[in-house]
Amino acid sequence: MAERYYTTSTAFLEALAEAGVRYAFANLGSDHPGLIEALAQAKAAGSPDSLPRVVVCPHETVALSAAHVYAMVTGEPQAVIVHVDAGTQNLGGAVNNAMRGRVPVLIFAGSAPFTQNGELPGSRNEFIHWVQDVRDQRGILRNYTKYDNEIRTGRNVKQLVHRALQIARSEPAGPVYLVGPREVMEEPVEPYAVDPAAYTAIAPAALAPEVTAEIATALAGASRPLIITSYLGRDPAAVPALVELAELLAIPVVEAMAYHVNFPLDHPLHGGYQYHSVTQNPLLATADVILTIDTDVPWIPAVNRPRDDAAIYCVDIDPLKSQIQLWHVPARRFAAANSKVAVRQIAAFVRKNNLADPGAVAARRAEASQAHARNVAELEAKERPRDGAITAEYLTACVRRLLEGEDALVLTEVVTHSKVVAEHLRASRPGSVLHHGGGSLGWGGGAAVGAKLADSKRTVVALVGDGSYLFGVPASAQWVARRYGAPALTIIYDNRGWAAPKFSTLRVHPDGAAAAAGDFHVSLEPEVDLPGVALAAGAGYGATVSDPAELPQVLKTALETVQGGRSAVVSVQLRGV
Repeated sequence: MAERYYTTSTAFLEALAEAGVRYAFANLGSDHPGLIEALAQAKAAGSPDSLPRVVVCPHETVALSAAHVYAMVTGEPQAVIVHVDAGTQNLGGAVNNAMRGRVPVLIFAGSAPFTQNGELPGSRNEFIHWVQDVRDQRGILRNYTKYDNEIRTGRNVKQLVHRALQIARSEPAGPVYLVGPREVMEEPVEPYAVDPAAYTAIAPAALAPEVTAEIATALAGASRPLIITSYLGRDPAAVPALVELAELLAIPVVEAMAYHVNFPLDHPLHGGYQYHSVTQNPLLATADVILTIDTDVPWIPAVNRPRDDAAIYCVDIDPLKSQIQLWHVPARRFAAANSKVAVRQIAAFVRKNNLADPGAVAARRAEASQAHARNVAELEAKERPRDGAITAEYLTACVRRLLEGEDALVLTEVVTHSKVVAEHLRASRPGSVLHHGGGSLGWGGGAAVGAKLADSKRTVVALVGDGSYLFGVPASAQWVARRYGAPALTIIYDNRGWAAPKFSTLRVHPDGAAAAAGDFHVSLEPEVDLPGVALAAGAGYGATVSDPAELPQVLKTALETVQGGRSAVVSVQLRGV
């Protein structure tokens, strides 16, 4: 250590820190000696904060889910470090979630050394280096990343890191993947700097003036306009802009597979939720002009569709969904634009040209207010136990009451109870509810860690199904939360099985043999002691509850445990699948 230690690994970690990466969620392996030594050298030199802080994660799903939510909360991408092909594969569905959820994150993996006779530092010297040598390691993630590349020298590693993060941040945001062999990561290089300001994300895109005019005129002239969105609330600042446009023309807003708080549920123009639709949505059926904005699946046409003559406008940063193989909405206009910018443009055009018809607006507002009041009354009537059992509606209402007055961040991964949770949680504050937005389960455990690290002052609550909880490697997630002081309250909607495959089968074969036998191969009986898994791994409180009368106090005790600095897990038994 007499001479300054500076290698590709040092420069790589410096570049992450220079780009604003605070944490590297890591599952290290035999390909990472250079990184481990660079971190140790920085600590020995008295400057450990010059490099990202390593969060050790015993499973890669937890690592990427934590980085995912940290980026959602802060807007700043973090790094995930995994072990060659094996660690890359172990990321599994978490990469799908990051890609579909449009979340920026940089994933780095080593790759098998390319020398075997000691020609270079880092050459192969362990058995595993041969069996982890695959033909196309980067190809493992290529379907799910915006960019992938190999670090071939330390002399431009910083440029590669900054370019990768520039691509990750630029909309539509998403994960990027870099790999580096041991020999390259051990290469001595001269220290150098790169200006991060030269790698800024693409500026938000706006609607063309003629498109703004067309959409604004169509909405203002409609008798029954409608707005549908799923993830406009990824940017909390876009929500007030959407509220402004909706109020200007009294347009109901429907949230389809809502991944965020896109529109306040307590607002009279909130038109309800569409999730696993099996019936026609009346607002969609009667709308003559529809603006879909920031939504991948505005409706499911096999069971729920707009009327044939509806004028549809699609606005999204990627309005043609270029990464979805089969997709179509019969729109008159597709426009690529940032949602916040677009809705502000449309509202400004309506105001400037006095397009709003006061009489029509007043009538629509009154109709929407009456419908909203009826809907709220119907929802409140469902928020009680049924036949002495806890229902998902009652459980969610108890969670809502528990969090009244709390600055809480709620993560949801409840699948078939998604609509129930959205309706009865009644979230109205932008940024207060997050969902991964992808197609894989097991996100909630790691997500809770990332959320707490991103904002330590907020109470983090994860609402998960029992299947989602097990998919999320709960022992690993709870251990990480304990080690890094990131407590969260996990509430399990426990129906002792996977309801989604049963739902899907009954939709396709309602009178089939599976329906007749009631056998869908989805049961999780005999039941695992779900809170017990968490307690064994470091949680401070765990309980299973089936009595509706006991539920409020159990939840209160669990929340107090979290506020005291330890995680808590409550499994709430609902009717079985």
